[in-house]
Amino acid sequence: MTRTVVITGATSGIGRASALAFAARGERLVLAARSAEELAGVAAECRAAGAATLAVPTDVTGSAGVEALADAAVREFGRIDVWVHTAAVMVYGRFEEIPERVFDQVIRTDLLGAAGVARVALRRFRDAGAGTLVLVGSLLGHISAPYMSAYVASKWGLHGLVRALQQEGRDVPGVAVCLVSPGSVDTPVYQRAANHLGSSGRPPPPVTDPDRVAAAVLDCADRPRREVSVGRFTGLLRFGFTVLPGVYDALVGPLMRRLGLTGQPVAPHDGVVFAPDPAGTGVRGGWGHGVAGLLRAARDRGPE
Repeated sequence: MTRTVVITGATSGIGRASALAFAARGERLVLAARSAEELAGVAAECRAAGAATLAVPTDVTGSAGVEALADAAVREFGRIDVWVHTAAVMVYGRFEEIPERVFDQVIRTDLLGAAGVARVALRRFRDAGAGTLVLVGSLLGHISAPYMSAYVASKWGLHGLVRALQQEGRDVPGVAVCLVSPGSVDTPVYQRAANHLGSSGRPPPPVTDPDRVAAAVLDCADRPRREVSVGRFTGLLRFGFTVLPGVYDALVGPLMRRLGLTGQPVAPHDGVVFAPDPAGTGVRGGWGHGVAGLLRAARDRGPE
């Protein structure tokens, strides 16, 4: 049966990769993101792949916009079977040096935006007695890293929210809530992040291709699971964070400075936290993958 799939955050990274993967299956798609221009582009790609596609410009930080998105999906296709939420923004900086307005907007987008999507989706799924909500979290919902406090707080909050939703939803067996938690992924989010640190950021290697994460999203849509981790070393990092916290905390700062920052100076800016940048979207960010990426990052960063 052809499903109707809503994807929020569809113009970039994991969201765009997921949209194209669902389109290749011929699913009916409702794509949402802030940039109408780039949304039209990804919708055209999905239609070219043979998928009936509706594009609805939406800012997930507004509840009215998310409700209007759901209404548009039902008007166009009659129902919503799967809702995939990937929208997120990021800021680099020491906690006390990040402007309050930037910190709060990252929380508003990454955590409260996800909560707003979940609220709208689950109300409709509960009424229908069926539906699958797939939320994309992060390894940073289980561990922490310096200079990314707003993103870490958001993803820890999202992980807790998902667990609570899974517990509350046990009385409706046809409704599933899934969490996909990748490590570093080759997406444009790092280039588009706000920066109040003075050094530009990058994904600490090894870096996973977004198509791998999209495959996990599709797998959850087909066979819902509570949580799926994607990426090398995620289990090891979670173990170290939990079992050896002192060792982890001693190492994470130097490793973040060497592998998670480029060392290239950058003036303070707000990235796409408050407004989209159509020129900065796409599936991939051009970061190296695997062990080769690890070696290249260490070489490019140079000595501490």
